[in-house]
Amino acid sequence: MVPLKRRRTGSSGTGSSGSGCRDKVPNKFPQVVLFLLERKMGRSRRAFLSQLGRSKGFRVEEELSDSVTHVISENNRGDDVGAWLDSQVCRWTPAHLLDVSWYTESMRAGHPVQILDRHKLQDQPTNEAEVEVFSVPSYACQRRTTLENRNTVLTDALSLLAENAELSAEEGRGVAFRRAAAVLKVLPEPVTDMTQLRGLPCLGEHSLRVIKDILENGASSEVESTKQSERFKALKVLTGIFGVGAKTADRWIREGIHDLQQLKDSRPTLNRAQRAGLEHYDDINQPVSKAEADAIGQVVEEAVAAVLPGAQVTLIGGFRRGKLSGHDVDFLITHPEEGREVGLMPKIVSWLESQGFLLYQKTTRNSYLESEDGPARPCSNMDRFERCFSVFKLSEDEKRRAGQTQSRHASAEDGGRKLWRAVRVDLVVSPISQFAFALLGWTGSKLFERELRRWAGHEKTMSLSSHALYDGTQRTYLRATSEEEIFAHLGLDYIPPSERNA
Repeated sequence: MVPLKRRRTGSSGTGSSGSGCRDKVPNKFPQVVLFLLERKMGRSRRAFLSQLGRSKGFRVEEELSDSVTHVISENNRGDDVGAWLDSQVCRWTPAHLLDVSWYTESMRAGHPVQILDRHKLQDQPTNEAEVEVFSVPSYACQRRTTLENRNTVLTDALSLLAENAELSAEEGRGVAFRRAAAVLKVLPEPVTDMTQLRGLPCLGEHSLRVIKDILENGASSEVESTKQSERFKALKVLTGIFGVGAKTADRWIREGIHDLQQLKDSRPTLNRAQRAGLEHYDDINQPVSKAEADAIGQVVEEAVAAVLPGAQVTLIGGFRRGKLSGHDVDFLITHPEEGREVGLMPKIVSWLESQGFLLYQKTTRNSYLESEDGPARPCSNMDRFERCFSVFKLSEDEKRRAGQTQSRHASAEDGGRKLWRAVRVDLVVSPISQFAFALLGWTGSKLFERELRRWAGHEKTMSLSSHALYDGTQRTYLRATSEEEIFAHLGLDYIPPSERNA
């Protein structure tokens, strides 16, 4: 166990930051003196919770002292915390060893809530042989998540609630459900009892209620209600149109449009992407197989070789993580000589159009610039590479040429069998100097990338994007020629793409 800083000689047991906070906010509860154990909680989370407590009028000590009445812990057992206390210079028995749930409930209430049995730290369970208690790291980027999921019923339920929250512009709730689902995905065995989840990170009260409902009743009433919601069903249908986001779909719903036929009848003004999305709706909303992705990959490689010999094409996204199907296909393109990639995208697009492969395309220029003082813009999910968003026309001939089977799609064309299908394809061009960061950022999963950026910012004082890694302490960019080097810069064990399926 890693001990915290011991009390300085002559100090009151209070860190300077804590004193400053108490000068501003009166100590409302003098009988309660709190100490948050950093072990397993992490430095940044401990600092945030300490600041929150002081803002509510609680006395929160930075260092351990015999004035502490409540020791607050996260993801630790009572016997472990007791052993840690015994190892400290200041040996005494505090009145309470409590789980962080008591602390968070007290924060919400604005005063110390009653201490119940569920708030007290438990020792090693006596029935451990019957019920396996799981333990996983807090950040998804510290965990190895394969495509094997032993808790699909639970994760599907949480993912549906996350999707509903995201479609309703409730980003925070969506992320909370995604993080909870990611924890369950990595567990080595199916969850059969709520006690197995004791101490796991990222499982908030809402997610735990959903899990408990499923374990006890076979289904979650909230999830079933969401599935039947007319608004949710309408949002799903309308955002299934390429080029239509949640805000546009919400506006249409408020105008009385809930399905594709109503949309067509109302004849709204659509942009080029939305018109293509509506025209090819059925194809675009059918999963793309790995075989189809490989067939498209052969065409893209042929196009790139024709306009810039020596350039490299890499299949990225979910297919690089080992998925057998996806909703689109993404390719990352670079050239081993820096600068040769400039102006490449228009040439690729022109070649594909001349061969009749593009049903729709929109190209954006590379607008990323580095600054000596740090990234030229805040990091976000969206990068600034030169990109082409397209709807690709994949024919039966191309699939046969790639050694794939015939398409299942059919229409009235050619005796009832359709000879091609529309597929969403994104092309991204990166300079070789940024290739490792682009490869990492575009491989996903989305939550894995979000957690990497959170780890970089909260734990390492760094800023990570698909373009670069900036060290805020050293005020310099950290260069990397491989994903392994980026993980090393971040102080993380390297996790291969097949284990990033958070």
